[in-house]
Amino acid sequence: MFPIVQYQPLRLITQNTLSSTCLKIMFSRPIAFAQTWKSWLSSHSLMGNKNIILMGPPGAGKTTVGRIVGQKLDCPVIDVDDDVLETTWNMSVSEKLQDVGNEQFVEEEGKALLKLSASGSVISLTGSNPMHAASMQHVKQNGLVVYLDVPTAVIMRRLKVMRVDRIVGQGPGVSLKDILQFRKQFYKRWHDIRVLCAGDSTAEAVAEKVLDAVKRYQNSESETFISTRASRSGNSKEKDSAKYFGDVVTEGLAPDGGLFVPENGLPKLSAEEWQSLIEATYVERAQVILERCIHPADIPASTLGEIIGTAYGENFTCSKIAPVRHLTGNQFLLELFHGPTASFKDFALQMMPHIFAYCVPRSCNYLVLVATSGDTGSAVLDGFSRLRDADKQRIAVMSFFPEDGVSQIQKSQMIGCQKENAWSIGVKSDFDFCQTAIKQIFTNSDYTGFLTVEYGTALAAANSINWARLLPQIVYHASAYLDLVHQDIIAFGSPVDVCIPTGNFGNILAALYAKMMGIPIRKCICASNENNVLTDFVRTGTYDLRGRRLIPTLSPAIDILKSSNLERYLHLIASGDGQLVSQLYNQLENQGHFQLQKELLAKVQQDMVAGWCSEEDCLAAIHSVYSTTGYILDTHTAVAKVVADRLQDRTCPIIISSTAHYSKFAPAILRALRIAEIKQNPLSQLHLLSSYSPLPPVHGGLLETLRRNENEGHQICAADMSVLMSHIEALIQSHFM
Repeated sequence: MFPIVQYQPLRLITQNTLSSTCLKIMFSRPIAFAQTWKSWLSSHSLMGNKNIILMGPPGAGKTTVGRIVGQKLDCPVIDVDDDVLETTWNMSVSEKLQDVGNEQFVEEEGKALLKLSASGSVISLTGSNPMHAASMQHVKQNGLVVYLDVPTAVIMRRLKVMRVDRIVGQGPGVSLKDILQFRKQFYKRWHDIRVLCAGDSTAEAVAEKVLDAVKRYQNSESETFISTRASRSGNSKEKDSAKYFGDVVTEGLAPDGGLFVPENGLPKLSAEEWQSLIEATYVERAQVILERCIHPADIPASTLGEIIGTAYGENFTCSKIAPVRHLTGNQFLLELFHGPTASFKDFALQMMPHIFAYCVPRSCNYLVLVATSGDTGSAVLDGFSRLRDADKQRIAVMSFFPEDGVSQIQKSQMIGCQKENAWSIGVKSDFDFCQTAIKQIFTNSDYTGFLTVEYGTALAAANSINWARLLPQIVYHASAYLDLVHQDIIAFGSPVDVCIPTGNFGNILAALYAKMMGIPIRKCICASNENNVLTDFVRTGTYDLRGRRLIPTLSPAIDILKSSNLERYLHLIASGDGQLVSQLYNQLENQGHFQLQKELLAKVQQDMVAGWCSEEDCLAAIHSVYSTTGYILDTHTAVAKVVADRLQDRTCPIIISSTAHYSKFAPAILRALRIAEIKQNPLSQLHLLSSYSPLPPVHGGLLETLRRNENEGHQICAADMSVLMSHIEALIQSHFM
């Protein structure tokens, strides 16, 4: 037996203890700890008096893996089939199933498991145990449930070899594949930890992964965040000053003005683990990837699964969520506009509000501030308006957008997305002013302190400066690659390029993060419009705002000169040198420019190439693609298409991010397609576009929003910090007081 120690509860999780009576089943030949675990286990008990509970479908290898884990930890091993069910029933499992039938068997199995009382053991469940809620609640009270997640196709091959053609719960007319898929909902509900098991993984390798996963679960304090501007003095941090996922979601911006990043970087999945996701749905891929990026102490796996299911449910108009469509030649479109507000922002902002509501303390009200260049506004308003009523009472959102810097349809959509806890404010300036103003408000401790003391309200951010905005974007870049593999366009491991219309650098940064996590992306192509500061930066290493004025274009979501998330990328390539990042951004703030060192520029150019597109070329691309394929690109996707045509070398597929639905930019599309210029309202513009039977169709959700809220108004304010702050205070008084 390994020693019993006090079990440390994880953040936000309360662990209950089970009966003190232990079922002690000693392994016949105790084996010494594996050498790699000796040093760690000599000073720490992996689970103390808790059980490690292995769960998964039949054929996942639970029994064999359980025995190996038990040997490595020198602890009892309990196989529910052999040591619980057959002992209780005095007959074999197959005989019991034949005796009572499918439905009653699950109940009888559950009753037997309810009698189990074990401590400090490795328990291998049956494949059907998770279908009985009461018994799972019972065993979970004193244990950690580890899900051995094996691809369904692999399980079916294994069962065929084992000559198993039917399993518990499989009724007449139900295929083995269907029942295996049906059972996944129960595994998703009960697991604390997921271990991805590739088809060719040995039991020994899976056992090591189980131990690694349990160690990660226990070592929650290792997954901390730091500011991109934090100096690394080498001094140990005070425990209470460490920032965890929930903290950075709540705070948004670091106190020193930097952005939060994981101190130890993002996790990397092996090629085998990525390949196990080829057959998975988008939601399944999202849960696996985000479980690796968010410690279960911050959001338990089951809760995270509920959030993901809510985010990517019926509010997306395409069942594939982010489908990949062939465009022409070696070019593919990643369609990111099937969410409720018709832009890629929905992928983060249908999820982030629920993450935020889970993480923030309930003892305080929160006002979420966001600056938008167009698409973020409607997405953030829609996302936060979908919170539960109780959460809407304590969490509100205010979106600031350039009054004359977004399309008329974008503005109408933002106005239409206003709800009881969500408001839009037009500002008589550009996006850069809105974004800078919000940053200044967050770092004004006197003002934020006043709001907290006077109104019991804290401010939070929902722009891509918030880490919870970036994480969901990693998923769709990874998923797009896996879709190309699934469609037999490429073999896993073959490279692809990605081309992304880029303004604030969040979307392209997510692609770079996906590459870090193991997706074989060769080059990220940064596509700019006439506000091409990023193109110049990638080519020269100079970020220069001197003498630049923002140019309003037909692709307003990337009409940005100060790209916030570039700071996270610089911190990454500078190997976490926060002092250097701080110097660069102080110089940008004070002098309007900075220059990268040669070695850093070389790293940038290893990751990226960049180009820009004129207004004329953007419109020409929309017309050309429609003429040859019948497909309509939005203006931002057209920018990316033009740049991709110029910069790709055609030696591998290129995935172009289609970041918005063309419906949001109807006047520009009508102009590009050389349809008569119209002066009608946004709703009339969409009806005119729809009459041409375009591909894809006009976005129904956008059409409905405009139809429902055609005559609503919004507030407008001057480009003055004191005016913005007075609007914030007035909103707090009206909603929370």
